[in-house]
Amino acid sequence: MSPDSKRGPRADAARNAARLLAAAREVLAEAGGTDVALDVIARRAGVGNATLYRHFPTRADLLVAVYADEVAALCARGEQLLEASDPADALFTWLDEFVVHVAAHRSLALAATEGGSERRTALFHRWHAAITSVAERLTARAGDALRPGVTAADVLVLAAGAALAADAAHARRLVSLLRTGIVAT
Repeated sequence: MSPDSKRGPRADAARNAARLLAAAREVLAEAGGTDVALDVIARRAGVGNATLYRHFPTRADLLVAVYADEVAALCARGEQLLEASDPADALFTWLDEFVVHVAAHRSLALAATEGGSERRTALFHRWHAAITSVAERLTARAGDALRPGVTAADVLVLAAGAALAADAAHARRLVSLLRTGIVAT
């Protein structure tokens, strides 16, 4: 094994990968879906197509990386909110961000997991487990402020239903209505 194989990617390669992911997020958001030409993403990142394909050999590889970053950001936000002074506000702040995430990234999540059923199952399981873990901890922390028996699974299903049934703005409104239904009075 050569000394180079033990090191991480070169600094310029890591920068290019980060630029490609940032450009992909921007272009996908602007397009409102995943049907964008990859050379548009490469140009936005300021790199050539060969660089894009060196980092992300297929469209699915790029979409997986973008969506994985989005899930990681959502979970990191939940981790931050675990330190908030009002546990119920923390839970509902995160749920508000969760429904925007689901509404805004539904097509990306589906496109990132197209292909073999094994791949889809593994990715969805990993992402679902990370989101569920954060929701469980936020819900447990808000426990006394919630109606007895409310679980993280209840909260996630209700919030996801709102996000899948409406656009992001309407989903946020539904989450605020959800709060009045599950907060103990």
